[in-house]
Amino acid sequence: MSALKIIFVTNYGYLNKNGMIKSIRKIGYLMIVACALPLAAFAQESYTQYVNPFIGAADNGHTFPGACVPFGLIQTSPVTGAVGWNYCSEYIYKDSRIWGFTQTHLNGTGCMDLGDILVMPVTADKNRKDYRSSFRKETESARPGYYTVMLDEPGVKAELTATTHAAYHRYTYQKADSAAVLVDLQHGPAWNEKQYHSHVLACEVNWENDHTLSGHIRNSVWVTKDVYFVMAFNRPMKRMKNLPLQETERGNKMLLSFDIKPGETLEMKVALSSASVEGAERNMQAELPGWGFDKVVDAADKHWNSYLSRIDVEGTPDEKTNFYTAFYHTLIQPNNIADVDGTYRNAKHELAKAEGGEYYSTFSCWDTYRAAHPFYTLLVPDKVDAFVRSMVAQAEVQGFLPIWALWGQENYCMVGNHAVSIVAEAYHKGFRGFDAERAFAAVKNTQTVSHKLKSNWEDYMKYGYLPADKTPAESVSSTLESVYDDYAAADMARLMGKKEDAAYFARRADFYKNLFDPTTKFMRPRNSDGSWKTPFNPSDLAHAESSGGDYTEGNAWQYTWHVQHDVKGLIRLMGGEKPFLAKLDSLFTMELKSSLADVTGLIGQYAHGNEPSHHITYLYALAGRPERTQELVREIFDTQYLNKPDGLCGNDDCGQMSAWYMLSAMGFYPVDPVSAQYVFGAPQMPKFALRMPNGKTFTIEAQGLSKENKYVDKIYLNGKLYKKNYIDHSEIVKGGKLVYIMKASPKAKGIK
Repeated sequence: MSALKIIFVTNYGYLNKNGMIKSIRKIGYLMIVACALPLAAFAQESYTQYVNPFIGAADNGHTFPGACVPFGLIQTSPVTGAVGWNYCSEYIYKDSRIWGFTQTHLNGTGCMDLGDILVMPVTADKNRKDYRSSFRKETESARPGYYTVMLDEPGVKAELTATTHAAYHRYTYQKADSAAVLVDLQHGPAWNEKQYHSHVLACEVNWENDHTLSGHIRNSVWVTKDVYFVMAFNRPMKRMKNLPLQETERGNKMLLSFDIKPGETLEMKVALSSASVEGAERNMQAELPGWGFDKVVDAADKHWNSYLSRIDVEGTPDEKTNFYTAFYHTLIQPNNIADVDGTYRNAKHELAKAEGGEYYSTFSCWDTYRAAHPFYTLLVPDKVDAFVRSMVAQAEVQGFLPIWALWGQENYCMVGNHAVSIVAEAYHKGFRGFDAERAFAAVKNTQTVSHKLKSNWEDYMKYGYLPADKTPAESVSSTLESVYDDYAAADMARLMGKKEDAAYFARRADFYKNLFDPTTKFMRPRNSDGSWKTPFNPSDLAHAESSGGDYTEGNAWQYTWHVQHDVKGLIRLMGGEKPFLAKLDSLFTMELKSSLADVTGLIGQYAHGNEPSHHITYLYALAGRPERTQELVREIFDTQYLNKPDGLCGNDDCGQMSAWYMLSAMGFYPVDPVSAQYVFGAPQMPKFALRMPNGKTFTIEAQGLSKENKYVDKIYLNGKLYKKNYIDHSEIVKGGKLVYIMKASPKAKGIK
């Protein structure tokens, strides 16, 4: 029926404002046609229509509205600011001035980098210092693969689209008074003004002809990286003016003039490479050999639809927008930084060839191991092997798996090393498109060989935890996060028949017990002599970069539950289910006053805006009170995910916030990703069809779901009553049907 409706709207348009068909004769005609045509003949639904790229582009969501394609190197987007934490993505929705458009962006992070190669169409006086322009919100719009805005001062309509390795801009000059383009190679997001004017270490440019500019920039903010580019115009550049630089600036600033009449357009392509100018040229020739902006927009739309169509959902317009926008945000990264021939620069800045032709980076592992990577194993399994191969390749160069990988480099952000979890999860779930022996060697080295900044395995093994008096910061979080990675390493070793390694890491996976204080019933910092660090306030928030402390962007209330692999063991430490649940109740009711930008989305002490809390609501389901999980999931959906620019309660963190939403909407969540088990909560939309690349379809239905019916009465899998409190990954990927019977209260009976 959906395909029928689309054809009807496309060819006839006879739907009233309520979506009801007005012409019975047209319906009869179409039904006859439908009987005569195969299903493939019907127009396919456009899933990109449900995406709102502006969700999360205000407050602290740190998303961007510009154009990109799934997992691409390019994210070309407007810049409304670039200095300070608020501008990690270079855009805040409420701003009224645009600085220009840069070609790379991070999605939803709490640190800044990228924002490479700012360009801005300008007109008139070329001697002014400020080339920024005001704009009216009603002229700004975005959809996957396309962004447009009208720039007031120059009178230019700017349009952006992208391929994997190249940005494509089209500027329509309405005034055409001395039409020009500003190219600023010094620009890039920075923590402060000093860094903004000094982060470029080297820059070189070369005019290959009057249509083509190439060059190289080396800069350093979060990582030190090399960006090679080729910039091509569809009109000859007539004049160039080099703009003055400040004393600490190394990036060229140029004003390029073109002969353009009012109403005419200037088109520009910018291809990037992490390897070389020649690589950027090959990327452009492979993806954008000619001109034709609208065709590229259409191709980007089709590219997005090829992924978004893997899930078909039913729900309200806002629900569908929230869901598909979450899907969209989750697919922006990781990013393939290899050229079309597989060449990239590795963690030592050396040229290398990617196994399989793709090399992925932008791995925010501390965030994304929790739900984003489990989501990829379900709906984007065709990328998982390449992700693992990329991580292993980086480990073989730098000596350990990536902690937080960006542009092929390590930035050492966050604690633990959850690439270990990502690799082990992939192996547990049956992915074999990578060398398992090499992968486990990387896992073992990561967990046993100390390295710069983030690991001290000597202390860890000597004391059975990281002592607060010997660890500069985050001792509790570092221990608990490392314990989970030990469990992941043990699981992979067990499955590979490595009994000695499995036993070794399994013993370490119990180290969490060494930080549990039976008196306070909190995970708390402990000194090397075995004493508890004092004074101790479980509500005190810690943040290594600002306030220090023994926790990572959190406190004892939040981190006490960070035992994802052994919830039963944590319950025993608490004294059983009753005290465990009482403590859990207190988490959601005790007030927390937070001034940390990373600790947001509060329900009591629970902070949905930060990742360590993400699994906690599902602990009720594992301790015998699933109805409380179901209540909290509904509350989070109603308050923390909204269809508006400030609709996210925290950083999207490279799709982790979004992945939590999608999986929880389906009614389950991977408390322990490596186990390949998804713990049941409650579905938030009436129907899902997961169309997996293996050709199987897994259908999820929530019968009787409503505002009142938020509790699950019974669950059926393939027509049979299902009594487990989780579902295995293997059950989903082989296809089938999962039915939730919903009810209005924990004690009520569900519908028949």
